[in-house]
Amino acid sequence: MIEFKNVSKWYGSFQVLKDCSTSIATGEVVVVCGPSGSGKSTLIKTANALEPFQKGEIWIDGVSVGAAKTNLPKLRSRIGMVFQHFELFPHLSVMRNLELAQVKVLGRSQAEAAKRVRDLLERVGLAAHMDKFPGQLSGGQQQRVAIARALAMDPIAMLFDEPTSALDPEMVNEVLDVMVDLAREGMTMMVVTHEMGFARQVADRVIFMDQGAIVEDCSKDEFFEHTEQRSERARQFLSKILTH
Repeated sequence: MIEFKNVSKWYGSFQVLKDCSTSIATGEVVVVCGPSGSGKSTLIKTANALEPFQKGEIWIDGVSVGAAKTNLPKLRSRIGMVFQHFELFPHLSVMRNLELAQVKVLGRSQAEAAKRVRDLLERVGLAAHMDKFPGQLSGGQQQRVAIARALAMDPIAMLFDEPTSALDPEMVNEVLDVMVDLAREGMTMMVVTHEMGFARQVADRVIFMDQGAIVEDCSKDEFFEHTEQRSERARQFLSKILTH
């Protein structure tokens, strides 16, 4: 479904991604973790060309992301993206936030889009808030709206870039619960996160990055249970993150 082949990226002379290769199969949940500055958010943003890359190839469902002839808006409409800071339109109601791309990009009727919105808001527990504006919602509620907005496009895969890191601790679980449900329903997911409990619960694989390179790419059981086989950098990371 999603394939990275020897992907490298530079900011000027500084290399932020170093020869990254991995793949995510249909229905697979892959968690990408690593210390701050390791390149994990950059990697996930190259998947739908929100960040350009200078070397290598990325393929999504048989389409080359970097090819000049690729219709990127069309490709992005098939890949759901959830950001750290929600990225909702502040001047539009929750309902309008979720309807907009369905009507403009997918060509759905207003009635069809509205029905999809109601179904999705019910699913994420926010049906009572459809007429509110983002600023009237908590961070956790806004992020659940952002997930519903991505799902409204009926994506073939979902990318999550640190979806809980901007939230107060008590709001983290309400977002993770929605993501766990999605994973269990078979959604293809690539998730950049520090939430190792989520990784242990639903990840099929864990990718660990450091200094722009993929250092580990293994099953979650190998990553968490056989730490003696992991790289020293991954062991250091796990010892810090799992004791908190």
